[in-house]
Amino acid sequence: MMAKHKPLVALVGRPNVGKSTLFNRLAGERLAVVDDTPGTTRDRLVAESEWNGVVFDVVDTGGIDPTAGRGKPPLSIASADFVKEIREQAQMAVGSADLVVMLVDAESGVTPADREVADILRKNQRRRGGKPFPPILLAVNKCDSVERFALAAQFYELGLGDPIPISALHGVGTGDLLDAIVAALPPIPQNEGEEEESVAIAIVGKPNVGKSSLLNRLLGEERVIVSPIAGTTRDAVDTEMTYNGVPITLIDTAGIRRRGRIETGVEKYSVMRSLRTIRRADVALLVLDATTPISAQDAHIAGFVLDAWKSVVVVVNKWDAVEKDTYTMNAYIAEIRQKLHFLDYVPILFVSAKTGQRVSRILPTALQVNEARLTRLPTSLVNRILQEAQDIHTPPTKGGKMLKIYFGAQVSVAPPTFVLQVNDPDLMHFTYLRFLENRIREAHPFPGTPIRIIPRKKNR
Repeated sequence: MMAKHKPLVALVGRPNVGKSTLFNRLAGERLAVVDDTPGTTRDRLVAESEWNGVVFDVVDTGGIDPTAGRGKPPLSIASADFVKEIREQAQMAVGSADLVVMLVDAESGVTPADREVADILRKNQRRRGGKPFPPILLAVNKCDSVERFALAAQFYELGLGDPIPISALHGVGTGDLLDAIVAALPPIPQNEGEEEESVAIAIVGKPNVGKSSLLNRLLGEERVIVSPIAGTTRDAVDTEMTYNGVPITLIDTAGIRRRGRIETGVEKYSVMRSLRTIRRADVALLVLDATTPISAQDAHIAGFVLDAWKSVVVVVNKWDAVEKDTYTMNAYIAEIRQKLHFLDYVPILFVSAKTGQRVSRILPTALQVNEARLTRLPTSLVNRILQEAQDIHTPPTKGGKMLKIYFGAQVSVAPPTFVLQVNDPDLMHFTYLRFLENRIREAHPFPGTPIRIIPRKKNR
């Protein structure tokens, strides 16, 4: 069935007016990285919001910097190298939005940058039936006192209608803003189908391995900012798409470094967000850089994925930049299997986001892995596997007592989980658990998907 359309609300404005704080307030949780340094938000972020029974998506954008390229110092101090790209990303969000909320700062008053942003928004409005589209609401942030509320009136000069005073940090006035948003949203067609659950695929890896470039190649558009500077992507970015009729959510994440090398402030919150993103994904694309040796950090990130019991596809990027012969790929596979030995069941793809080489195999492989993640084996097959395993390899003993497996069944999927009824769970050594897992995989490979086996004492 077709996914139900949700209206899209874009939050825009110059840098450091509190867009990310408002985004978090509307989303109901801290999704966007918030920092006092102007220019912290770079890519677009999307989250679902609900008010009075109306559900809509809200998108956070990087600050529009109208001073870029005019010989003036950029407003976005932390993102000075990306002002052009941030403006383009914000304009893309406005172009696809059903409603725009321009945010300004009561404390700073009306600035030349605010006036230019307002002009940019008006120029980007599309015309439908003689009415401006999308509609624009003006929210005046940081109105956390009576005096500040009075300052909101000065923003009438922007010509965007009645200013709505709010404090995104404290939640003051956000109810009035949400009332205005819901009232201005276009009606949702009543004949649309129910929303279909999508497959969440997270792109994870160390900084600067090409995750954003890979996402853009998969989508065929410049959905996120791509830069050779490590750490460009700070937030997890969700992108909805459909592949062969299957709805997919692609999630690009900030590069994850070793905990000892994580800087305080923005990068720390970005890593926390990436780990949270892994937990809400179905499949993780673990991206490796073919031009650098496999590191302990690659294994560390893989550990994050497996600790969350997520399925994995290893994607070796930048394969075009490697000098190779007939044996190079097999040697690299052997190295991956050795250094990431707990990923021996995981598919490995050698690709180039730059040239597009083998990128077309990534989504089919990820969907195949997700299908395995949802596979359920018949109970009769599970017990036949367990009996044959015990015949081949005698169960372990401890203190003269032998482990006995009476019965087993797969009780859930995502990941495939098997519960075994045994005489004493303490007798189940981890090596025998691994042996049983391998026997199950011989009957059904479960490619890219971890298997959970839980021994439980049989009830008398």
